[in-house]
Amino acid sequence: MPTPDQSSPVPARNTPSPEVLYSEKLWPSVWIWIVVVGLSGAGILMFGPISAATGIIAALVLLAIMTVMLVLSTPTITVTPTTVRVGRASIDRKFVGSVEAFTKDEATAERGPRLNGLAYMCFRGWIDPVVKIEITDPADRTPYWLASSRRPDELVSALSAPRA
Repeated sequence: MPTPDQSSPVPARNTPSPEVLYSEKLWPSVWIWIVVVGLSGAGILMFGPISAATGIIAALVLLAIMTVMLVLSTPTITVTPTTVRVGRASIDRKFVGSVEAFTKDEATAERGPRLNGLAYMCFRGWIDPVVKIEITDPADRTPYWLASSRRPDELVSALSAPRA
């Protein structure tokens, strides 16, 4: 038996991680990053009259702040056999009903005139396709989730796969 000052090995815990059927990060498009670089250049215009070094430092600080904000606010869509997670929202797969993908004009209509005010929305303006996920939980007033996806057909397939 080990004494209190001796270390003893701790048995490994094999906690099975759920199998991920689908995962997508909704990263900003290239043109968003170009806008961020352009806006950070405003630091040079604003602080350049003080000194060139101050303007460059201001631009770099603005670039860092906007980059961190974009990276931290980038949502993830994850589907496992038991759960669906879109951004901050998560739900058991047993409460997922029908799933539909929309592109072009149909996606615009889903984000606009056909949008239900009670729906959970996680879409990004730089990603055109959206996926509509019906929520069947009787305790939840949310009729559906509407999420952007660059691979809507794959997301629909993952959500239509058999549940655990």
